[in-house]
Amino acid sequence: MNTTVTVALAVGALVVLVAAVALRLADRVGLPSLLLYLALGLALGESGLGVQFEDAELTQTLGVAALVIILAEGGLTTRWADVRRAIGPGISLATVGVVVSVAVTASVTVALLDVSWGFALLLAAVLSSTDAAAVFAALRRLPLPRRLAASIEAESGLNDAPAILLVTAIAAELTEAAEHAWWLIALEVVAELAGGAAIGVLIGVAGAELLRRVALPLAGFYPLAMLALCVLAFATASLLHTSGFVAVYLCGVVLGNAALPHRSASIGFAEGMASLAQIGLFVLLGLLASPERLLGALGPALVVGGVLLLVARPMSVVVSLLWFRMPWAQQAFVSWAGLRGAVPIVLATFPLTLDVPGATVIFDTVFVLVVVFTLVQGWSLPWVARRLRIAAPVTPRDVEVESAPLEELEADLMQLTVPPGSRLHGVYLPELRLPEDAAVVLIVREGRSFVPDPSTRLMRGDQALLVSARRSRPEAERRLRAVSRAGRLATWRGEDGRATGAD
Repeated sequence: MNTTVTVALAVGALVVLVAAVALRLADRVGLPSLLLYLALGLALGESGLGVQFEDAELTQTLGVAALVIILAEGGLTTRWADVRRAIGPGISLATVGVVVSVAVTASVTVALLDVSWGFALLLAAVLSSTDAAAVFAALRRLPLPRRLAASIEAESGLNDAPAILLVTAIAAELTEAAEHAWWLIALEVVAELAGGAAIGVLIGVAGAELLRRVALPLAGFYPLAMLALCVLAFATASLLHTSGFVAVYLCGVVLGNAALPHRSASIGFAEGMASLAQIGLFVLLGLLASPERLLGALGPALVVGGVLLLVARPMSVVVSLLWFRMPWAQQAFVSWAGLRGAVPIVLATFPLTLDVPGATVIFDTVFVLVVVFTLVQGWSLPWVARRLRIAAPVTPRDVEVESAPLEELEADLMQLTVPPGSRLHGVYLPELRLPEDAAVVLIVREGRSFVPDPSTRLMRGDQALLVSARRSRPEAERRLRAVSRAGRLATWRGEDGRATGAD
């Protein structure tokens, strides 16, 4: 085997293990884990262990792939019952909020930093998207009102697409590669968002129906299938020139709320894969950054970040939620909870790959801004929730009910119809003397279904469902045939229930 590959595998495994230990440390001290992962990348880079990595295009490609997994997990773990009432505010924050945030941030940046409008608009667009990974990780540990938390989560799951489209359009304009007028670009953005939403829901519904009907041979295939469907939604939407990020998130929402086999295990697998994607993404972004340049970006990052946090974000929230009657305290929390993380840094690689003038400055500014303001906002969210008095009472979590196909349980489902001349008529269920690992679990009588108990008697025309361990199925079938032929005293009468040609 190639030595380089072996070393890369060893380093990758060590990075994951170190990151897992660091996550435990981050939880204890209340530090956002993404900062530790970025620090790990910086430690491995040119100013640390000396790993030279400057491939922005590869970072962008792997970053998009990681975001797909993160958004899929976000969708799979989103409860539709929670997000249903919040879908309107979430969509408004993800669309109107992005536009307002870009306009305000760019305007103030031009005034304060004396930069060109093109540079300011591109920087603002890169920073316009809140980070799904950071938001999901932070909010799900806080006892917030469901509609409030769901609105912020929906925003973070849906606003990546508008932000990416804006960044791409502005970057194309700055490199003189733009092909359409601005009003056509706006129409294209709306069409891509609507198309991506339709494709995501369609693949989610079709995939859920497929997984319900097809019994896969191994339980481990179900988590892989659910994640593969989400990735398929992204790929299909992207190939059809619609928004893949909206598609993957909504596909995850549909699958995560469907009654599927091994649903809990599948969601746990998706959470693990999302954690792995976050680790890889943040370490990769840390590798790409140059510590020598970051210090020089501190001043502009603090200025732009302050504008975004204290002016642009509050204005975008007020405008977006104008029609949704959300209390002012909750709006204030939404404004403060607009966490930035990996998404803006990944978006900052787009100008690098397109050779936009000033792209390096944008990347360094965004990197420093994310680190500084993640520290400020991440640590302060619980305190802000308490000060605004919006923390909700802690309620027990919903019970997770797992379903599994009978193949996985090594059991068989049998259906029995009591024919008119059968001596099963009038027999109490205990008198069937079925094997210990076989039971009648449901009876349908005259169109009404019910769960039987020991006092239930079978009647002519009954349809019964029986579950039996696979090894005991032949014995259960013989006993049913015996009682049907000779009644409850079949054994005394020498009836063993063996199959005959007529059976």
